[in-house]
Amino acid sequence: MIPWQLLGTAVIPNNGGELRLMQRDKEFSISLKGVRGELMNSRVHSSELALADLGCAHIAGVKNAAVLVGGMGMGFTLAAALKATNESTKVTVAELVPEVIEWNKGPLGECAGYPLNNPRALVHLGDVAELFQDKKPAFNAILLDVDNGPEGFTHADNTSLYSMGSLQAIRSTLHKGGVLAVWSAWHDPAFTTQLKKAKFNVTVKTVRAHKGKGSKHTIYLGVKG
Repeated sequence: MIPWQLLGTAVIPNNGGELRLMQRDKEFSISLKGVRGELMNSRVHSSELALADLGCAHIAGVKNAAVLVGGMGMGFTLAAALKATNESTKVTVAELVPEVIEWNKGPLGECAGYPLNNPRALVHLGDVAELFQDKKPAFNAILLDVDNGPEGFTHADNTSLYSMGSLQAIRSTLHKGGVLAVWSAWHDPAFTTQLKKAKFNVTVKTVRAHKGKGSKHTIYLGVKG
């Protein structure tokens, strides 16, 4: 069997731990050093594609739309958002860890077809929450995949991203009819309730991790009515 090769490491800000990028043949893995292990694998990404497809479905024909992707990961959601929207749409990806952006410009980028090379793709290097501070309509769709779910599994500061105050700020940042789509490794009914309290019209979708099979993941869709 071909052994795993360590390609790079990166420290997550605010004592979030150490990320490790590994490669085995054409397979890539990003893990968190320690007990939590693998966070994502290039062989399993169907639910990341679904996040963009579901979150951007309402703007396929809208001109000059703006999409925000929270979390670069392996680039699959960014690539899917670019594919799901038209040539006038700008897609901004916010990433906290600079090395993750660099990994996607290198060999890892081949997995999703190097979406960062697309002129419609913009990068915000920093916390995605920074883009919600103005509370002014700026995006037609916001796609969040910054952790394993709304509880801030790998990065404690992410918990505040899903607080009531933050969800209300996110809603303010959406244009009317805009959609907030949140990826989660599990379904949490309490988060559905939280979204409704923040005045989103909520739909919950269950999607498979890998081409109709594998683990079931959850996509929360909140529409600004």
